[in-house]
Amino acid sequence: MSSQQGQGEVNIRLACVDMAGTVMLDGGLVLEAFRAALTGAGVEGPAFGPAMEYAHETMGLSKSVVFRHLLGSDELVALALSEFDSAIDAAIKEGRVTEIPGATSTMAAIRAAGTKVCLTTGFSAEVQRAVIDHLGWEDVTDFFMAPSETVRGRPFPDMVLAAALKAQVDDVREVAVVGDTANDLWSGHRAGASVVAGVLTGSHNREELGGAPHTHILASILDFPALLSTG
Repeated sequence: MSSQQGQGEVNIRLACVDMAGTVMLDGGLVLEAFRAALTGAGVEGPAFGPAMEYAHETMGLSKSVVFRHLLGSDELVALALSEFDSAIDAAIKEGRVTEIPGATSTMAAIRAAGTKVCLTTGFSAEVQRAVIDHLGWEDVTDFFMAPSETVRGRPFPDMVLAAALKAQVDDVREVAVVGDTANDLWSGHRAGASVVAGVLTGSHNREELGGAPHTHILASILDFPALLSTG
């Protein structure tokens, strides 16, 4: 797949694709998990509303970073992360974690055209693995990436750059990034990807996405392969 970046054609060899809200239906699920996590960590009263607003504004960031900002102490952060992960795990067991219609076939099509697919997330590695196993996505992606002690989450470029190293791309312009939050777009922009696309199926609306550096804003992941092939 190819795209235009300045002069000349750039071959897109890697697509870094966000999960919740981009290929996985959100439907308020992530914010519900935030509510459970903050409640479990003792956030209540007047502090609860602003905390939830911050959770929305920072969608796409590593959940540990968000909780660190809101809660401070290691003990409360660990408790909130545990509650968050438990809420997502419960949603998986209840059958509430599903794909954006057509996402699986779209990722398969991207790979069939010669572009590797890396799924990225703000979830913990354990939650990411649970979602991927539940939806059977290991067979339609090349690999996946979550924040860790050595790889910072969005809006930093680390996950995109680490994925580019793993995929052995020769130039960061050979990377495309797609996600449903402004932080996805900042991450792709800071990594130097030639395609940085927002989708309108998740947390942030067109105005919120438009406030971040981007090359495209798409209706959904289904439009992503076309822009890669046409530039």
